[in-house]
Amino acid sequence: MREQFPIFKKHPKLLYLDSAATAHKPRCVIDAIEKVYTEEYATVHRAIYSSSLIATEKYNETREAVRKFLNAAHTEEIVFTRGTTSAINLVALSYANTYLQAGDEILISQMEHHSNIVPWQMVSQKTGATLRWISMDQKGVLLWQNAITPRTKIVSIGHISNVTGTINPIRAIADAAHKVGAILIVDGAQAAPHMPVDVQALACDFYAFSSHKCYGPSGVGILYGKKVLLEKMPPIEGGGDMVERVDFEKSTYQLPPLRFEAGTPNIGDVIAFKAALDFMENIGRDTFMLKGQKLTERAMKNLAMIPHLHILGSAPHKGPIVTFHIKGVHSLDLSTLLDVQNIAIRSGHLCAQPTLRCFGLETAARASFGIYNTLEEIDQLAEAIEKILHHLAT
Repeated sequence: MREQFPIFKKHPKLLYLDSAATAHKPRCVIDAIEKVYTEEYATVHRAIYSSSLIATEKYNETREAVRKFLNAAHTEEIVFTRGTTSAINLVALSYANTYLQAGDEILISQMEHHSNIVPWQMVSQKTGATLRWISMDQKGVLLWQNAITPRTKIVSIGHISNVTGTINPIRAIADAAHKVGAILIVDGAQAAPHMPVDVQALACDFYAFSSHKCYGPSGVGILYGKKVLLEKMPPIEGGGDMVERVDFEKSTYQLPPLRFEAGTPNIGDVIAFKAALDFMENIGRDTFMLKGQKLTERAMKNLAMIPHLHILGSAPHKGPIVTFHIKGVHSLDLSTLLDVQNIAIRSGHLCAQPTLRCFGLETAARASFGIYNTLEEIDQLAEAIEKILHHLAT
């Protein structure tokens, strides 16, 4: 699999363990990007000349490919954004700001990425709704069962934590939310690259993820939203392509998804994203999931044997993310020393400061895995850490 990624030919010794931040691109995606800009590029939705019609068709093919990728019921339920962050913000700025009021409650968890915290703080300040948190235990398991109440109107939860790797029980949470009339938004940034996602089976109302974590181009995000919800949401940006008719006095808007895609979109990268989706589908979503499980199991086993190393979270269901802290060693120092050995990991607050503080930390180190990683590389990581600790001790 590694041979399909040109960066590893240029840097054969690179041990890349930061796919939770962004994944490298296979040759087919790089070729697709080049082909768009050398053979197929034109504006979309706005013209009737042939190259524009072709570009529009290919742009729409990606939307349909995303629909299949998520098993959404309708292509109109797929909105292109700039990333997971902008997708969550779209729901917050449109749906939440329109329908929430003082006395309502927004429910998120202690294991959320900043992108699934800050937008809801902003909504709370504007609407007067109360922002509440679902607690987690030291294993990284959400204690959600009694958190949803009749006051709950929005639940927004990560499918997989970007710190603990915990896979949350989305369907069960969706059912509980719907019983009290609340909607469920899922941050799928860490899940979509690593496991099959069926939004109808999950019963979520919105699902957000990013192309760049799914081996595709950066600058492309996806918001799935149930058609009935998208149709009653106002746009948050105005401009070209999202309008039906514009007069000096007022404007009328397109139906979703174009209502939420103001301006010229990221044409080339959206079209090339289909190559990444095809790449994942051809390999098999179950293959991604099984490989991630094997890599995670090896990493949990190897790292647990290192003295003074503490792994954050040991939930029974985990994605391919292992975050850890070594007593007496700052995560930034560890990352720097590993980089000397051509090993790339994430360090710092991981864009999840509240989560780390639940473990009494301000920073941590994180290893995360992609389809190009091997069990041997996991062994190399553990050996490199042991080497560093031995050197620091002498």
